[in-house]
Amino acid sequence: MILDLRDVLSEECTLTSEPNLNLTITQLYSMLFAVDVGNSHTVSGIFSGQELMHQWRLQSDRDKTADELAIRYHSLFQMEGINKQDITACIICSVVPPLETSWLNFTTKYLSGCLTPPLAVSHQTDTGMIIRTESPAEVGADRVVNAVAAWNRFKTALIAIDFGTAITFDCVSKRGEYLGGTIHPGIGISLDALAGKTAKLPRIDLDRKPTAVIGANTVDAIRSGMLHGFGGMIDRMTSLLHREMQQDSEEVNIIATGGMAKIIAPYCVSITTVDPLLTLTGLRLIHELHQLHQLN
Repeated sequence: MILDLRDVLSEECTLTSEPNLNLTITQLYSMLFAVDVGNSHTVSGIFSGQELMHQWRLQSDRDKTADELAIRYHSLFQMEGINKQDITACIICSVVPPLETSWLNFTTKYLSGCLTPPLAVSHQTDTGMIIRTESPAEVGADRVVNAVAAWNRFKTALIAIDFGTAITFDCVSKRGEYLGGTIHPGIGISLDALAGKTAKLPRIDLDRKPTAVIGANTVDAIRSGMLHGFGGMIDRMTSLLHREMQQDSEEVNIIATGGMAKIIAPYCVSITTVDPLLTLTGLRLIHELHQLHQLN
């Protein structure tokens, strides 16, 4: 079960004035650099306390070195007027091992204002959430981070759907336990496969709505098939997952995140909330928990 760390810290602040507590609160509410490294894109952001001040979405390049990351983010920081010395903490969630190494080296070498070493989320990280799967080490760090953020928001049983390179469904019980989920090919992968494995079908962008379910031309037929088809898949999977979770709770919230979430959400009825910042929020919450542990 995940606690609301703001309430915990507020309560502890009234009970003690220890210097190390004050230092930890300073770290907690200073400038956090949160990074979510996915297979296709890397989403990063700067938190000032609990407020997300800046965010960026860039393509993930598996060959990027720490020095190349430094060049890229030096420019981004400059454009936003960010002094890298003001960044006091960093947390990384990565599903690309080579890039995780580059990111850790980048933050260690170039973000010298950090008061603690960068935290890389893994199955060994205390996220405040019990993992009820057969092999917790196999669960992607991003999936647990999403589950943490979603449960902190709803405090009910829930299904978090992430529209990334793969589409993942992650189920959390009403007690805040990660139960597992399902994994599906993502929309981008499907579009690439359709264009790459057929002779005449083009690679299209889902930049506009189909005028009808029945496509009158090839592009509209693909567009309708992708949007209505994935929307139907979302509804079917949430129905099946919800049915299995009903023994745990009647109320199951459905939240979606990821680059394609807003595009697919209008084509299904099950998604009640779309939060593009879910993963970054989860990283902030896990960082808060990590800082709380420093008090003990």
